[in-house]
Amino acid sequence: MISAVHPLVSLLGLLKLNGKLVTVGLPSKPLQLPIFPLIAGRKVIGGSMSGGLKETREMLDFCGKHNIAANIELIKMDEINTAIERLSKADVKYCFVIDVANSLSSSNM
Repeated sequence: MISAVHPLVSLLGLLKLNGKLVTVGLPSKPLQLPIFPLIAGRKVIGGSMSGGLKETREMLDFCGKHNIAANIELIKMDEINTAIERLSKADVKYCFVIDVANSLSSSNM
């Protein structure tokens, strides 16, 4: 789970018996932690400031195996100022990814 506020009840419902939910990073607001779904399913919540190499590899392998991909908005480098303005207005649906390779054409140099 990334560092954003998420409804924990629905996420805990996705876990199997003895399942683990690990948060990475810090959300902007405190999370509401429902105790009953933890106890009833013998579930565990843990946290880390960042994932290690092993965990990152496992996550990428899992995503590849299950065809899970990120929703992104691809922008070119000359659109960064507009992207920052949109961030300040909360006009962003997905993560911005800067397409450096296609931003550096011979006509831009």
